[in-house]
Amino acid sequence: MSYCLNPTCLNPENLAYSQMCQSCGSRLLLRDRYRVFKPLGQGGFGATFLANDQALPGEPSCVIKQLRPSGTTPHVLQMARELFEREAKTLGKIGNHPQIPRLLDYFEEQEQFYLVQEYISGDTLQQEIKHNGILSETGVKQFLSETLPLLQYIHERKVIHRDIKPANLIRRTQDARMVLIDFGAVKNQVSQGVPSQSGHTALTAYAIGTPGFAPPEQMAMRPVYASDIYALGVTCIYLLTGKTPKDLEYNPTTGEMMWEQLVQLSDHLINVLRKMLDVSVRTRYQSAEEVLRALEIEPYLESLAQGLLSKSDAGVKERTYNHRDNSAVLCSNPSAAANTGMAQVAAAIRARRARVAEAAGSQAGGMHQGPVMAKSTTLANSNSHGSQIPNSRVERKLDTQSLLTAYLKGRRDFALHNLSLLNLQGVDLSGTNFHSSQLQKTNLQGANLYNSDFGRASLTRSNLKDANLTKAYFNHADLEGADLRGADLSHAHLSNANLRGANLCGANLTGAKISDEQMALAKTNWMTVRPNGKRGLL
Repeated sequence: MSYCLNPTCLNPENLAYSQMCQSCGSRLLLRDRYRVFKPLGQGGFGATFLANDQALPGEPSCVIKQLRPSGTTPHVLQMARELFEREAKTLGKIGNHPQIPRLLDYFEEQEQFYLVQEYISGDTLQQEIKHNGILSETGVKQFLSETLPLLQYIHERKVIHRDIKPANLIRRTQDARMVLIDFGAVKNQVSQGVPSQSGHTALTAYAIGTPGFAPPEQMAMRPVYASDIYALGVTCIYLLTGKTPKDLEYNPTTGEMMWEQLVQLSDHLINVLRKMLDVSVRTRYQSAEEVLRALEIEPYLESLAQGLLSKSDAGVKERTYNHRDNSAVLCSNPSAAANTGMAQVAAAIRARRARVAEAAGSQAGGMHQGPVMAKSTTLANSNSHGSQIPNSRVERKLDTQSLLTAYLKGRRDFALHNLSLLNLQGVDLSGTNFHSSQLQKTNLQGANLYNSDFGRASLTRSNLKDANLTKAYFNHADLEGADLRGADLSHAHLSNANLRGANLCGANLTGAKISDEQMALAKTNWMTVRPNGKRGLL
């Protein structure tokens, strides 16, 4: 079918490969290359369509967004043109990201404005919830771990999306990654329009986002980065309850959304969501990075609580392993210890981590000894007072197929697993938690490991050649003898990682957190891109 883009056409459906609309006579091949065959949606300012680009081999699919002004007066056309140009410039600036559709073309034709974007195949979060039901706490944590780094990326480019909601988040079919669409309501913090007599531009007077998802300051035409944090929080409530903002009750005194009685969550996640949803922008999280920091300990609290509650078959004291700092909590009465509350446990872990970080910082030259990996025996670590703290860990062995099957089903936490010697060449395991796992001699060549956590993991002699390790976390990881030739380590966190004998020839370390001392222990060549973006040897 060929679909006519004339907004006034009474019968826009035509036979495939027709040149002219049989109803209104309009040309059907837009700009002599795009053939529209299906409408996708329509809003207040325009409509979106699915099309084929007939100028390219294979005629790939693309999305055409048509901005439809509500009139033809100079004022309305100028407002539409500003909206159109702003969205095009923003997409051009931030579209080079795997979770944002690429801008392919934009143009004006017969007082209609068109954006051509990459087509993202998949279901929206709204469709997912309707088909599959609400998410658990783990599912929401995973959602936040996927979307917060993306939000941070957008905000770092001084852009506020202003319309984050389940209908604007698509889980891409090919790799199950979350993609943020519809930047039509974006606000660019850098270039503001000329204010009108009312003090607002023609743009901000209309493009205010979606009621219920947009916080009070955004509805008052004063959006800030924290406005997107609020909308993301509302989206989390939808994922947990299946209820849209109009289906929820609000506190008549404070205006706060009343949602806590509808969910069963840990106190920690409730507190994080409360702060994301604070109606006062001053006390809300100010950045995606703040939310990520607040959530950092959360993935480990559940396993920590289970360790405190479990009983040892041998009748010895229970030991609970903390992934982040190699410490262990001793408890001869697990039930009593659990009753002291997870808040105390979290505080103890934070204090322990601070002591470990302080001790690590005092070591000469910042050198790091690779993490000692316990298997069936109990190890001992010295704390800052010189005493010995026993440390045990349970490692679960997975084969290649089990790991990939679990990942495709949505699982992203493989901390404390034994994944050594597996063949994972070329697979997509982005956003996965491998904290403290065993990956010795594992083949990860060409794998997509974007934003994955390898903190304290053992990757000795692993094959990471040509892997995507952008923004990966390797704090205190053991990469001795690992093959990282041609790997993309841009903006990766390699602080305190053991890189002795690691091969970084041709690797991209732009913006990576890595010291000169670490680099000196690794193999580099003239193709290695240093953290400052320059190629060459030390």
